[in-house]
Amino acid sequence: MIRSSRTGRGHAHRGGRGAGAASAVAVLALVAVTAGCKAEPAGSASAAPSASSSPTDDAKPGTKAPESATPSASAKPSTPPKATPSSTPPSTPSADPQAEVLMASGAQSKQVRELQARLRQIGHFDRSPTGYYGSVTVAAVQSFQGKRGLSRTGKTDTLTWQKLLGMTHTPTAAELNPPTTRPVAKPDKRCMTGRVICISKNSRSLSWMIDGKVVSSMDVRFGSQYTPTREGTFSVYWKSRHHVSTIYHTAMPYAMFFSGGQAVHYSSDFAARGYNGASHGCVNVRDEGKIASLFDQVRNGDKVVVYK
Repeated sequence: MIRSSRTGRGHAHRGGRGAGAASAVAVLALVAVTAGCKAEPAGSASAAPSASSSPTDDAKPGTKAPESATPSASAKPSTPPKATPSSTPPSTPSADPQAEVLMASGAQSKQVRELQARLRQIGHFDRSPTGYYGSVTVAAVQSFQGKRGLSRTGKTDTLTWQKLLGMTHTPTAAELNPPTTRPVAKPDKRCMTGRVICISKNSRSLSWMIDGKVVSSMDVRFGSQYTPTREGTFSVYWKSRHHVSTIYHTAMPYAMFFSGGQAVHYSSDFAARGYNGASHGCVNVRDEGKIASLFDQVRNGDKVVVYK
């Protein structure tokens, strides 16, 4: 997550307003604000041990597939008619020069979301699809490729994609866009009236509620023990669609500030690394489509409740 300073807000987002007295009061208020949040570096020590264990969950039972048919099915197309069995290396199927890379690290699209949903069907992707091809997706593709006798490149080429299509079904809408990866907590009583962004630390979920009814839910992560996300009842006081932290110079898209420099916003780091990282106090959302929709619905003054 990214910490943000409100200093300079008036210049970037309030240009053109008169009333010198009002501007002076705003500036004085902004100076006193806590200075935002920032996602931990992707190469931090805390991420190193867990990144390799979480995404490559090959021991999990998935949709059963005819494993015994896989090696021969992938070997036949690339074996020369007159070549002896010993002359064909094990990696020949994945080294086919006709294979083209369709998706790779850094890609973000509906097809990536479908890839993740299909990998999840057979136990190679252990979380909700995000549509972002980060390190978790790379590890999941490598796991799938290794199980099917393909080169473990982590890139989804035509051979990998066709093999995956043959072993899975077309994802349903619920599989492509599940509410969260874990059960949504029972809403706090403070969330039962009005328009509320209801955030549970225990379930690590956010629910957008109107008059006691859940409109949408999404996964979130919080600050570390040294930079905790504040708990309590707040209200959204500033929205910034293309916000960039003036302290860390990092992007905080769809930022909705509710307590000093702490905001609810999209985090590409969360989308890529999941809970291997943490913020510096903000509430990170990893599904860009959901946070974009939430940003459009939330108004300044809407309540924010953060509870355990």
